[in-house]
Amino acid sequence: MKSQLVKVVVAAAFVAIAGGAQAKSSCAKGGAAGAVGGHLLGGHAVAGAAAGCAVGHHKAKKEEKQQQAAATQAQANNAQANAQPAQATQTTK
Repeated sequence: MKSQLVKVVVAAAFVAIAGGAQAKSSCAKGGAAGAVGGHLLGGHAVAGAAAGCAVGHHKAKKEEKQQQAAATQAQANNAQANAQPAQATQTTK
């Protein structure tokens, strides 16, 4: 059992090193949590690590999309706010 858990931790470390900045932490965190959970629920540490990594990666991508949408909305709001004073000065001339 311990050797499987060690293998999972080593594999998660390799994945963390090979992945991108956000992928590193999301997969590593999810994989570690999944490995522990799988180990405690009947010796399925490897399956738990794989599932945890997938869930962590999915959550990170979802959060990244939300951040991009918020940034796009902020840029649109700034552009609109900057355009309104210009229109007001043009109409007064």
